[in-house]
Amino acid sequence: MAKPDDALIFDDTGDAAHQFTRLTAIMECLRDPESGCPWDLEQDFASIAPYTIEEAHEVADAIARQAWSELPGELGDLALQVVYHAQMASEDGRFDISDVLRAINAKMVARHPHVFGDESREKSAEQQTADWEAIKAAERKAAGKSERVGVLDGVALGLPALTRAIKLQNRAARVGFDWPSTDEVLDKIVEEARELEEARDELGPEELAEEYGDLLFVMVNLGRHLGLDPEASLRAANLKFTNRFKHIERELEARGKAPKDSDLAEMDALWNEAKARKIK
Repeated sequence: MAKPDDALIFDDTGDAAHQFTRLTAIMECLRDPESGCPWDLEQDFASIAPYTIEEAHEVADAIARQAWSELPGELGDLALQVVYHAQMASEDGRFDISDVLRAINAKMVARHPHVFGDESREKSAEQQTADWEAIKAAERKAAGKSERVGVLDGVALGLPALTRAIKLQNRAARVGFDWPSTDEVLDKIVEEARELEEARDELGPEELAEEYGDLLFVMVNLGRHLGLDPEASLRAANLKFTNRFKHIERELEARGKAPKDSDLAEMDALWNEAKARKIK
């Protein structure tokens, strides 16, 4: 395969199609066995996968902070990850970027018959979600995959744990395995908290970790029943904690101190001050 020429690599003009072609050409050059980047040449699917996850989180972070000027760059980093995996696959003769794009285009058209076909557009979002799952099941069957697909099959193991928990719970709820209201979920939280306390006092670290996981899982279920995204809620809580702790640091600095020079009583008073100011 001929190497991309410099005219393409350094041409910063043109539309989206040109820029995407340029990106694939840059990636091809980086992976060139003779003239490519040594670091890029050492990478494989397994070593790049953590960067793919990290870049997706950085996109979510920019959105959460409403850092719109940063978002194009973060989305570009994520797009690079797709191109990176496709380039490595192309080198192995598995598939290339055209196959990736063709697959997602076909999937989006097939899974939206209410947009690209003759089905009604009046369906609720809930019904469209059910239709989506039915179409996915039909796709698996057409691909020759086992018809005995479990309800929870296909929920990716690599998802953040909170996100995977809510997806598992949503899958189970679709077949009726769910509490009818938040009252039962709250009762279960109390039960799991008591079991965690007992594990702390009477059991070993493995049992303690298990009970802690059970409590987290039920907390996710409460968020689902309340219509809240646990990942987004915890992300917001992390941001609030960060901003309030920064308030503590600023106030201590004004007093000529650092946190290590303070004590819990002083820092807690400053924390309450940040709460009173509604710092988030």
